[in-house]
Amino acid sequence: MTSNRLALFDLDHTLLPLDSDYQWADFLARTGRAGDPEIARARNDELMQRYNAGELTAQEAAQFMLGLLAAHDPLDLAHWHEEFMKDVIRPRMTAPACDLVRKHLANGDLCAIVTATNSFVTAPIARAFGVPHLIATDPQYVAGRYTGNIHGTPSFREGKVVRVNDWLAGMGRALNEFDQSYFYSDSINDLPLLEAVTHPVVTNPSAALHDVARQRQWPVLQLFDENLDQKS
Repeated sequence: MTSNRLALFDLDHTLLPLDSDYQWADFLARTGRAGDPEIARARNDELMQRYNAGELTAQEAAQFMLGLLAAHDPLDLAHWHEEFMKDVIRPRMTAPACDLVRKHLANGDLCAIVTATNSFVTAPIARAFGVPHLIATDPQYVAGRYTGNIHGTPSFREGKVVRVNDWLAGMGRALNEFDQSYFYSDSINDLPLLEAVTHPVVTNPSAALHDVARQRQWPVLQLFDENLDQKS
């Protein structure tokens, strides 16, 4: 069964009760794979605070987050990510979030996760949710190593709209051609894409986005208990 509907999902604090970028950096720091653990965790906390305040640029985030990829061999990173999925991600994939994705897939909707977090971290998570398409910030990869730089347009703020439009254009589609288009997100940073779809749904929203949703009468969805997000 197919439909003429599009369902887009932010990932962090939307489908997951955590920030996968933050948790990946924290995981590397805790396991001694990110240099001095205290310095790495302090920098990670600073970036998270600035992101939540809407004050972080994609380049600033990449300098730290993608630098963690560039510092290691891809084979080691792949092994560590399997451990990360087992210990951090899968235990926090909640039934309501999985059910929401399954509902759209069962309806035959075209589904994609659209996240600012880099594709190395998020591709296995998208597969775990069963979502067939991923639009993420792509790390540059040259001669068998990550360089620490961004490849192409970051999937962040207005860049999410650009990336979604480019992805659809590659399939000969356009956003305004869908009978219904959904985007689920928690973050005020995602306001450009929320405004671009026919059915914006704010999901476990930040205070700033909750205010916008109330003003515009957008639906608010709670997929998990906020207390599940325990930064270790």
